[in-house]
Amino acid sequence: MTDKLVDRVRETASEYGPQQRTLSATEASRNFSEIMNRVKYRGESFIIERGGERICEIRPAAPTRFTGADLIALIRSVPSVDDDYLGVVEELTRSQKKLPKSKWGR
Repeated sequence: MTDKLVDRVRETASEYGPQQRTLSATEASRNFSEIMNRVKYRGESFIIERGGERICEIRPAAPTRFTGADLIALIRSVPSVDDDYLGVVEELTRSQKKLPKSKWGR
């Protein structure tokens, strides 16, 4: 971004860090690549406004907080499948038409 753009940026407090910069949608679109670099390499955050109204926020992505242990707990929390459901699935599987043999040998 040019120094002129930096001079026009307003700083605000944020829950994501000590400072956020507010840009108009026009400024953000004209300098999108530079904004992405500043977010990635400097950890900066930006509020984008259109017509003086806050539209969105661009900030570093939060790290994934879903672990393998979380996945195991999720799988264990899902109710088990009942026998009636399994019977319906088996019946539907048996009633499907067979696919024709492939012309492409394996």
